[in-house]
Amino acid sequence: MKRTLGVCYYPEHWPEAIWREDARRMTAAGLTWVRIGEFAWSRLEPEPGKLQFDWLDRAIAVLGEAGLQVVLGTPTATPPRWMIARHPDMLAVDAYGRPRKFGSRRHYCFSHTGYLDECRRITRLLGERYGRNPHVAAWQTDNEYGCHETTLSFSDAARVAFRDWLAQKYQSPDALNRAWGNIFWSMEYRSFDEIDLPNLTVTEPNPAHVMDFRRFSSDQVVAFNRAQVDILRPLSDAPIAHNYMGRITEFDHYTLGADLDIASWDSYPIGFLSDRLEATPDHKASFLRQGDPDFQAFHHDLYRSVGKGRWWIMEQQPGPVNWAPYNPIPLPGMVRLWTWEAFAHGAEAVCYFRWRQAPFAQEQMHAGLLRPDSAPAPGLREAEAVARELAEAPEVDDGPADVALIFDYASAWAWETQPQGADFDYFRLVFGWYRALRRLGLNIDILPPDTTDLSRWKLVLAPGLFTLSPELRAALPSCPGQVVFGPRANSKTPDFAIPADLPPDLPGLVAKVTRVESLPPGIGVALEGGGQFLHWAEEVETSARVLSRRADGLPALIAADNLAYLAGWPDDITLRRLLSQLCADAGIATVDLPETLRMRRAGGRRFWLNYGPEPVTMAGLSIPAAGVVWTEI
Repeated sequence: MKRTLGVCYYPEHWPEAIWREDARRMTAAGLTWVRIGEFAWSRLEPEPGKLQFDWLDRAIAVLGEAGLQVVLGTPTATPPRWMIARHPDMLAVDAYGRPRKFGSRRHYCFSHTGYLDECRRITRLLGERYGRNPHVAAWQTDNEYGCHETTLSFSDAARVAFRDWLAQKYQSPDALNRAWGNIFWSMEYRSFDEIDLPNLTVTEPNPAHVMDFRRFSSDQVVAFNRAQVDILRPLSDAPIAHNYMGRITEFDHYTLGADLDIASWDSYPIGFLSDRLEATPDHKASFLRQGDPDFQAFHHDLYRSVGKGRWWIMEQQPGPVNWAPYNPIPLPGMVRLWTWEAFAHGAEAVCYFRWRQAPFAQEQMHAGLLRPDSAPAPGLREAEAVARELAEAPEVDDGPADVALIFDYASAWAWETQPQGADFDYFRLVFGWYRALRRLGLNIDILPPDTTDLSRWKLVLAPGLFTLSPELRAALPSCPGQVVFGPRANSKTPDFAIPADLPPDLPGLVAKVTRVESLPPGIGVALEGGGQFLHWAEEVETSARVLSRRADGLPALIAADNLAYLAGWPDDITLRRLLSQLCADAGIATVDLPETLRMRRAGGRRFWLNYGPEPVTMAGLSIPAAGVVWTEI
């Protein structure tokens, strides 16, 4: 598949007299796509029912005549001020009962039916006007669902909708009381109308109550998005995407993605290193101007799965951002590296955010491909370099993987609801396993928790999986190699109870986790042969084969046939050693990469990506600082 570049553009921000020159410069830079419109509702409809689409007609025509393909966004992430006057109760409410007021973006509640109707209306108007426009080649729904902690709303509208959701699920209050264990602390309900949202309780609310609220909230996002998709489908043949974010787990992206054609995400490596990643100060200092070597790749592989193979970068950081605690300038070469890394993971398009840096409002400190005075910014030169390389290089096909890693949004909700230890975080756990695999030079496929066929992979890993789905349980025999669970895997029922026979309850593996402990920083449980469990350790009774033990003699890793269970959270070195051995047993070749270097096989090539500020030599090849090179396999 041909890989292409694009950019995000806001014609409503700039005088119409410069649109044509902007479009000419975009095509001259080698850009193909331009995303517009996702924040433009107040210009499309400055007053209720007063539609002004003429400027957007002209903008699309100018961009299209220059040879650019338009991604048109629905503007529902930024309802205009008059919308609040029309629907004053549409604002989302945080867990402390405070409304998320007008004045920035994403201030709506997904459960508000009046606002949903307004979104259907504006989406239909856009679809009817532009659905067959030859220049509109793709759609984006809304913008960054879940960003700014906006998935969960504790509004009156959410309360009403949640009660209805519970009534549909349980049918009777008695069934709900049994499922939630409401006999505890006299929490039994006589009717669904008595049930409130799980916030502002004296101490922690019932975890089953919280878990159902998380499921409901995710379903509300899916339904909100589906309402727009269902309108656009008959009006346009262009593919529909949404731009997800980094480390946003508040809704199930797999379920939402099932309604879309393309998954895209917004990649801000340096910003994410600063505010979305647990790492030592030394690690953050080492990668201050490059971003973490694995964070972007994890999301590339995740959204490749969410998009069923089709995925984009809708927003790629081209310079300093404005929203992180600190916002350093990328090292020269990093914009090119980030772009090629996305292509090596199968991205169809990489779009830079944004064309010109805005001199006003909240994001005026966010760099673009152009400076505010329209002079080229450094990121433009690197984008142009990638465009030239794409024109000269053969097409890049996605690379196969021998290893799969299961990632489950419900598990993130579960362990946020009941962490048991202050630093037990599901994303952190899974990402640690992903990082260890990447240090071994492996391609990794990320799978949903209801995967039905494991026959493609020699090794499948499922740490921290809240509940083993019936689909995954049935798929286990299809894996030709080892499947490794743990820690905390399958430790709860779907109703958030401890299973009667105790976890992990894996087929053919006779074992019971009888006791668990969470460990504070600096404390570990030593393992035989070196290494330790950090954060979390489990005591297991088993008649299964013990592959390794703790220093106190208790089982650490057990196995039966092709199933294994790891009874703790290993430190990074121990985990990499364990995975290296599992790969060797499965016949998977690995390499020991230095901390700054990563490798990806794709399209008959090896892509070598150096996230370090110094050159690296590997396999007789010199990879420049902040550079990417590729070799034939």
